[in-house]
Amino acid sequence: MERLAGRLSELAGAPVELERPQDPAHGDYATNVALQSAARHRRPPRELAAELAERAATLEEVERAEAAGPGFLNLWLTTAWLGEALAEIGPDYGSGSAERRERVQVEMVSANPTGPLHVAHGRNGAYGDSVARLLEYAGDEVQREYYYNDSGTQMGRFRASVDAVRRGEEPPEDGYRGAYITDLAALRGDPVPPMLAQIEQTLERFRVHFDSWALQSELQQRLDDYLPRLDTYEKDGAVWARSSAYGDDDDRVLIRSADVGGGPTYRAADVVYLADKLDRGFDRAIYVLGADHHGTRNWYASIARMLGYDEQRVEVLLYQLVHLTRAGAQTKISKRRGDVVFLDEFMDEVGVDAARWFLVSRGPDQPIDIDVDLAAERTQKNPVYYVQYAHARIAGILRNAEGHAIGGDAPPELEREERDLIKRLTDFPVVAAEAAERRAPQGIPIYAIRVADDFHRFYHEHRVVESETEAFRLGLCRATQHVIARCLDLIGVEAPERM
Repeated sequence: MERLAGRLSELAGAPVELERPQDPAHGDYATNVALQSAARHRRPPRELAAELAERAATLEEVERAEAAGPGFLNLWLTTAWLGEALAEIGPDYGSGSAERRERVQVEMVSANPTGPLHVAHGRNGAYGDSVARLLEYAGDEVQREYYYNDSGTQMGRFRASVDAVRRGEEPPEDGYRGAYITDLAALRGDPVPPMLAQIEQTLERFRVHFDSWALQSELQQRLDDYLPRLDTYEKDGAVWARSSAYGDDDDRVLIRSADVGGGPTYRAADVVYLADKLDRGFDRAIYVLGADHHGTRNWYASIARMLGYDEQRVEVLLYQLVHLTRAGAQTKISKRRGDVVFLDEFMDEVGVDAARWFLVSRGPDQPIDIDVDLAAERTQKNPVYYVQYAHARIAGILRNAEGHAIGGDAPPELEREERDLIKRLTDFPVVAAEAAERRAPQGIPIYAIRVADDFHRFYHEHRVVESETEAFRLGLCRATQHVIARCLDLIGVEAPERM
């Protein structure tokens, strides 16, 4: 499709974007390039579109071309071109789209080990890992990192809560509660290592694997190496970064005053951590954070400016809240009160596949409302099950056709459902590239549902095995299987062979 758009761009003398008309009577693809470039050419758009239609009709890929409306160009493609496009679809179809391959670090989840991960952490992991998978598929080298703290106020409250239960007492008023605190109290020693091990186990089950783990307390020890490079001043006994002069919303405290302990703040650790990331040679450092960290984006940019790094190397992705409903009632999340929905519990109820799917099913800038009853269903009402069923159905078709020829030239005439499915499949490279560029993995499940829709329509209307065009249709099925499997993999969902 990109090659066709490129050839049309040469004819038009302007970039061409091809779109699929909702009404097939308007062609296989359409473009408004004439409308966009008419002013530059000082010609009526319709006249320009008609001229471009004559030129486009000479391309071997184009069966016919027509000007339409105020200046649209509608295109009908040849069966031969559709067949050739289908033959290009394999397991890695649409990969390698990055214009310049980068070393990227994606830091995500990064919850302090004060309790099991809850569903909101799951959205962080599902979103961040899907972005990482998309970037890898585009050709980048990606490292996933988890950053946590084992000291400070929150960790002190966590340890005090466990110690209180060990003494047979209630946790402090501002402490942590829940059955997991009782479980940790039954173990000897510091509760942080076993809590951290449980977090890692949960993430592995969730199909989020980390390449490295960074510890805030270790990074803070290197603060003296970076303080002289920052624009700082003293006020009320504390050391402040003059970050507002570098684009931040406010100045930030780096070292507390002596009357409140005199230690470094977590903002100080931010300085060391950002420098550490970029000094490790990453071209881009991506942070995945909850929407309550919206002010952090400018803070990180101001650090980069003060330390002399290119601020474009630092990227902050924010995501909104998750709301779970059970029988129409919303479930609350609070790690301290013990009335939380833990990620493990969510996976127990709906399965890992549904958890991964639903947690990236909306854009990160929108809250997600997940109907747990729907997510747990094993019917085609559940979108992840529906898409997986299409993959499993194709696997069954190919098993039944074992030993048969798969693939071959397209027949002289394609059925409408065949054309629609092929066109949908050829959209995948652009879908995957845009999802990676925009850090928008929600486009993948939306597209996968449309592929499944088109396949189910095709299969309902047309016989595959023992049909007159069996080899071609088996090739179409296999190509569809490749694309569906890749879509599912990009969002951390399995593609079953049987269901």
